[in-house]
Amino acid sequence: MNMNKNRDLMINGFGSSSGGEFELASINGKGKVIGDIECKHYDCNGFATVNGNIKAETVTINGKSTINGDVDAESITIDGHSSMSGAVNTETIRISGNGSIGGSLRGDQIKINGKASIGGDCEAEEFVSEGLFTISGLLNAENIDILLYGDCKVKEIGGQTIRIRKKVQGLMKIIKSIYPTRLVADVIEGDDLHLEGVKAKIVRGNNVTIGQDCEINSVEYKGTIEVDKASKVIKTSQL
Repeated sequence: MNMNKNRDLMINGFGSSSGGEFELASINGKGKVIGDIECKHYDCNGFATVNGNIKAETVTINGKSTINGDVDAESITIDGHSSMSGAVNTETIRISGNGSIGGSLRGDQIKINGKASIGGDCEAEEFVSEGLFTISGLLNAENIDILLYGDCKVKEIGGQTIRIRKKVQGLMKIIKSIYPTRLVADVIEGDDLHLEGVKAKIVRGNNVTIGQDCEINSVEYKGTIEVDKASKVIKTSQL
C-alpha cells in the first residue's frame, strides 16, 4: 500500500501495513510494517517492527522499535529501546534510552546519555558520551568527550581532541572502588589527549596526559607527556 506524502500511516492498536511514502508514520500500539518507509516523521510510542529501511527527516523512539534495515534521517532521538539491524546515517543522534545498531553509525553530532551498542564503525564531527557504549569497530571524530559512568569498550579511537574522564559522586565512589569504571580500547590516537580510567594497548598523540586509574602498555608522543602516579604505563617513547 503506497501512499502520498500528504497521507499518514497511523497504528494506534494492533495492526500491520505495507511500506510506502507518508507525511507521518506513527505507531502508538503494537504494529508491523512490511517494506521500506519514506516519511517526514517516524514516531514510535508503542511496540513497532519495521521489516525494511527508513528514510525520514526525524525519527523519534519513545517505545520499543525494531528496524530490520538501514536508517537515514536528519535527526534521531531514542528515549526508549531501539534495535536497528543495518547502518545508520544522520546529522544528529541522541541516545538516552537503549540503542542497538548492527552496522555503522555516521553523523555530525552523536550524543549518548543512555546505553549504545554499535556493530561497526562510528564516525562523527563531535562525539559526546555520558553513558555506556560498546563499539566493535573504529570511533573516529574531530572532538571526543567521554564522561565515564560505567564500562565502555571500543576497538580503536581516533580524533583530534580526545578527552576521557571519570565521574564519581557520593555512594558511587564506594561502588566504583570495588568495580572500577573503565574504557577499554586497543589503540587510542589523536592530537591532544587527556585520559582517565583507560585501559589500552597503545596510546599515540602529540600532547598526552595520562590521568588517574589508567593501564597503558605503550605511550608514543611527539610533544609533551604527563603521567599520573596512580596510573600504570609500561613504556613511553617520543616520536
